[in-house]
Formats: sequence, structure tokens, C-alpha cells
Amino acid sequence: MSDSRVPRPRRFLVCEPRHFAVQYAINPWMHPDKPVDVDLAQEQWQALIRAYRAHGHTVDSVEPVPGLPDMVFAANAAFVVGGRVFGSLFHAPERRPESVHYDTWFKAAGYDVYRPESVTEGEGDLVWTGRYVLAGTGFRTTREAHREAQEFLGHPVIGLTLVDPYFYHLDTALFVLDDDNICYYPEAFSPGSREVLKRLYPDAVLATREDAMAFGLNSVSDGRHVFIAPKAEALAERLADHGYVPVPVDLSEFHKAGGGIKCCTQEIR
Repeated sequence: MSDSRVPRPRRFLVCEPRHFAVQYAINPWMHPDKPVDVDLAQEQWQALIRAYRAHGHTVDSVEPVPGLPDMVFAANAAFVVGGRVFGSLFHAPERRPESVHYDTWFKAAGYDVYRPESVTEGEGDLVWTGRYVLAGTGFRTTREAHREAQEFLGHPVIGLTLVDPYFYHLDTALFVLDDDNICYYPEAFSPGSREVLKRLYPDAVLATREDAMAFGLNSVSDGRHVFIAPKAEALAERLADHGYVPVPVDLSEFHKAGGGIKCCTQEIR
């Protein structure tokens, strides 16, 4: 069955974790008293980049900036569809300066960047399905930002409410497999949002809390290969049963900051 799954080459924007650290706590995963192994983080991040390139994807890089330890989480800086760049306005003041550096990169690459007026954290809470945008709210991105994104992008935006602080961004609770299906952890969402997802994706691949806590939903799929946290074993098996090919990449050092594979990966569409 996996032969029927077709990968599509992607273009990713990343940021080397040269200055990565946990210096403050803005989600339940972050404990500044637990040191980060920066050398190990570098090795793990390099392995992710190698995995992307080995599977035919293009990887561009933003220069990391001292004093911005979370800049490695490139996904949060913008949301790009059809060459339109919807920028970010971070919830935490500590992260707000990151937007400037990403905006500068996009402008230098020839893109116009829209500066949102409402708090929004890029692909952390805005997920492109190929037809519309699934948009998270509840902890970071605001409902006003959903409206702004719809106005700017011209694509329907479907709001979903997150209810568990461990899954504070949509990309920790849900990811898109291909143009037809998604994978998600139902209990991360409000009852109404769960119903919406069930209607939109009756055949979705569902994850357990264990999979989700192992960052199994902070994954990146190219339509065939799913770059996934190695500890989300049950989820990897379920994906394989559905014809996808799991590609385990260990980013455990980044879990200390509440991030994983997807958090480190911005897709340029």
C-alpha cells in the first residue's frame, strides 16, 4: 500500500541551534534549571537536515542571533502559502525580536511580509491542509489572528480550540499527512473542535496521549515519508499500517523547550 503514497519535494526554512538554551519558561516543558546539551542539540538538528536532504527536500537557513535561544523553532516565525508570507507576533515578549530576523530573510528572498496586528505564532498554530487553513487558539494565537490570516491569504480558516497546556500549539497536537488526511490527538481539543475534525477527516489517524507526549504529532510529512520522534512507536506503526513510511529523527534535546521536528521546520510554499 505504501507504494501508492507519493512524496512531494518540499522547501524548508530552518535556523541552526547555535544559541539554543532554555533561559525562561513559557510552556510546561521548559525548566531553566535543566541544562541543555548544545553540542547534542547541534548533532540532532544536523541529522534532521540530512534526513530532509536525503529525501529530496530543499533546506534554506536563517542566521541564528545571540540572545534569541528559541530562534531554532523556525515554524513559529511565519506561515507561507502561495508565496504569501503571514508573519508572526509572538505571545511571549522574549520571542518577539525573532520576527524581525525572519522577516528580513523573507524580504531578501523577494517576498512581501504581512505584519499581523494580533498575536499569532506562524505554523505553530496555522496548518495548511492543501485546501484550507486549520488554526489553533487557546494558548497563543488569537481568534483575531485567524480572521487576519483569512483576509490576507484568501483561504478559508477553520478555528480549533486547544485545551491542554502541554499542547499549547496546534503543531504539537496535529499534523497534515497529505492533501486528504491528517493525524491528531483528539483530547488536545475542545469537544466542538473534536467534532469539526471528525467531520472534516473521518479517516484521520488518531494518536494516543503517550504518542503526543513523545512529540509524535510534531511531525513533518511529505505525503509518503513522515519525519517523526522515535519514541512515538505506536503512532509510527499506525502510520505504517496506513501506507506511510516513518523516518525517525531524535530531537529529544529540543523537547526540553517544548519543541520537536515540526517546530524546527518552516515550510515555504
